[in-house]
Amino acid sequence: MDSLRAGEVDVVARGWASEQLIKAAQAGDLESITAVVHGAHPHVRRFARQLCASSQDAEDAAQEALIVLYRKIGSLRASAALASWMFRIVRNECLRRAQRLLDHRDEVPADPVASAEDEVLRRLEAERVAEAIRALPDLQRRVLIMRDVLGHPGRTVAETLGVSTAAMKSNLHRARTTLRLTLRGQTTVDVDPTSA
Repeated sequence: MDSLRAGEVDVVARGWASEQLIKAAQAGDLESITAVVHGAHPHVRRFARQLCASSQDAEDAAQEALIVLYRKIGSLRASAALASWMFRIVRNECLRRAQRLLDHRDEVPADPVASAEDEVLRRLEAERVAEAIRALPDLQRRVLIMRDVLGHPGRTVAETLGVSTAAMKSNLHRARTTLRLTLRGQTTVDVDPTSA
């Protein structure tokens, strides 16, 4: 086992573990399991930080994924699938935490002391925003919804809509400006007919 350990420490220190170390961990070798968990930790944390809603959720999801790795590495069928297995665990944990947060928000009203008048005003404002978005030219509306509402990356929006990234950015800027001016009650906006 010492010869295995000497060759594997460098691989683990650089990131993921080698297939030989993973197989030893799957066989139940405690030192190998510890080395695999230690090597996976920075990658799992980085992925969780990118995916989870908050830094606390990211830390919790990363810890949960590492606990699952520690407990269930023996059930991993293919040692080459370790990274995808870990990322799937992190993704599922982040989604579970987000769903729990959404469920909790549904149970407790955001402002339990809001009056009926406040609720009507909030709904009227939402309708006003929705109407202003509907009034945008088609491409600007689609860019704004995909980028600002759905949160897709700019490159993805551009590719999906079949425009260049520069054209997507230009249409997004026009949409935001038009929306801002419309909501302020200013209606004089120069609309570029090529962006419709």
